[in-house]
Amino acid sequence: MRPDRKRRLRPRMEPLRFPLLVVTSIAAGWIGWCGAVDMLPAAMAFPAIWSLCRDRRQAGAVSCLYFLSASRALPQGVATYYATDLWPGLVLWLAASIVFVGVHMLSWTQASGWRRACRYLFATTLMMVVPPFGISGWASPLTAAGVLFAGWGLAGLLAGAAGLAVLATGFRPLGAIVLAGAWLWSASTWKDRPVPVGWQGVDLQLGSALGRDLSLPLQRHLIATVGKAQAGGSSIVVLPEGALGFWTPAVDHLWRNALADWNVTVLAGASLADASGYDNVVVSIGKAESRVVYRQRMPVPIAMWAPWRGWMGESGGANAHMLGKAEQTVAGQRVTILICYEQLLIWPILQSMWSDPDLVVAIGNGWWTSGTSIAAVQRATILAWARLFGKPALFSFNT
Repeated sequence: MRPDRKRRLRPRMEPLRFPLLVVTSIAAGWIGWCGAVDMLPAAMAFPAIWSLCRDRRQAGAVSCLYFLSASRALPQGVATYYATDLWPGLVLWLAASIVFVGVHMLSWTQASGWRRACRYLFATTLMMVVPPFGISGWASPLTAAGVLFAGWGLAGLLAGAAGLAVLATGFRPLGAIVLAGAWLWSASTWKDRPVPVGWQGVDLQLGSALGRDLSLPLQRHLIATVGKAQAGGSSIVVLPEGALGFWTPAVDHLWRNALADWNVTVLAGASLADASGYDNVVVSIGKAESRVVYRQRMPVPIAMWAPWRGWMGESGGANAHMLGKAEQTVAGQRVTILICYEQLLIWPILQSMWSDPDLVVAIGNGWWTSGTSIAAVQRATILAWARLFGKPALFSFNT
């Protein structure tokens, strides 16, 4: 097309510019975060959309629509968890978007080219690793680096960040072509790493009873589940978040006795109470010993982690061990564990990969996500990061 014709078309297309940005921002969030790992690269359209905005108000609007589209399952999940109507979930949904929208709105600049790209990378970095922003850093397009650059590790992370930066400049068509090629190449050649022999993650369908029903029959049911896995040749069996309820000497004694004649180790989620509240933990149980191998670094804000309770002299919330140890050795394997909410954030997985583990274990108790894409998004996110660093991923969820 001749330059003079382009100049004539631009004024005619200008009224359609913002509506098109609105539609594409919604589509990028909806498709990218549908729960299919291979669709995550669709979210990488967001920096291009953000950079094409004319002012901060437009940047704030498309950021809000992208984030709300990506996290669209939250209202229904909250309503199920608290057994209420949709209004509390809608309020929390909008509140959760404020940080993402605020950071991207304030980071936007009239300056074009690499200055705008640097501003976008600054916003991405804030939402990745800098508290308090990183605590709500869901739906980062950088997660797609694991799909495009599987097995590249840190180099793939940098390549993904560079790709996002290019998409925020005038070179976005070329960047989109290169990233699409990487997407197709990775999809056709990459195979997920197999988990170590003898490891098995157990998915349960016990609904809200898991973690709340502390009865002996439920514990026996879980023990029988482990027995079936052990009989099938598994030597390490992983159970979901909160499977054991509160970890007490009585529960310890019950499980140790049950496993006395089996050559199996159980990794199971539990709660460990203390004076300030409780820890969301993973316990390793075998016939010889039992021990806490992991304390959750980032519980769900508000619903579980509420530090302001301590400021008011109250207790009862979950403790956050943000700088806690991310890797443990279990049965000769260096294992990193992520519990539920941690799977949606970036800094916990990056912290975990620093010690170069052999295996990523992701557990959750997602009974309240039934009918939504939340659990699928958690799995897709962990798979993407595991692919990036070339690690096998093992899952254990309750629905």
